[in-house]
Amino acid sequence: MVQTIAANEATLRDLKQAFGLRHAQDPTFFPEWSAANADLSVTDKHLLDRVRANFVELMEDPPMLENSVKMVVLAPLLDLAGFYHRPFRIETESSIELAMEDEDTVIRGRIDVLVLKHRLWLLVIESKRSDFAVTRAIPQALAYMLSQPETVQPAFGMITNGNEFLFLKVQRHPTTAYANSKLFSLVNPENDLYSVLKILKQLGSTVITKV
Repeated sequence: MVQTIAANEATLRDLKQAFGLRHAQDPTFFPEWSAANADLSVTDKHLLDRVRANFVELMEDPPMLENSVKMVVLAPLLDLAGFYHRPFRIETESSIELAMEDEDTVIRGRIDVLVLKHRLWLLVIESKRSDFAVTRAIPQALAYMLSQPETVQPAFGMITNGNEFLFLKVQRHPTTAYANSKLFSLVNPENDLYSVLKILKQLGSTVITKV
């Protein structure tokens, strides 16, 4: 009998046992976030400062719910990153099914925001309540990323609750491994949205050139 697990209930242990997933410790495994150097215009920075100010204002009456996070933080980020224009296409509320290698377990779940190019996954973005730690969603995001057709090209993901941002990379060849960026947060003194947008632009460019 096939066992079914909700994606948001999957654990890293489940994924390690099913896919041989390992956490890559080599700092060169995920250079796309640490080496992101996309130029930001004065207008970009001004808009990102407004996004951060809007978020800080809404934090006075927590918790900020998922739809508010999408509207206040995600929507302007995706716009500035260029993900509303070809060759990208946005699909929301997409259902996915992930079959484990031994076919004894199926993980099902929902992706909050999915950025596609020619039906290939580019970014998996999980939006949660603003008081939901993004680290709790790492197994769920990895499960979504592993559900795409196996390819030699890496998959990238971003988890955010509107306040914190964490980037992920999954590589299936030569072995199945993942790594994460450092944690970016809007409560830091500087505006971390500058770095977040640079990384989004870098990942978008990386995926286009590797398709």
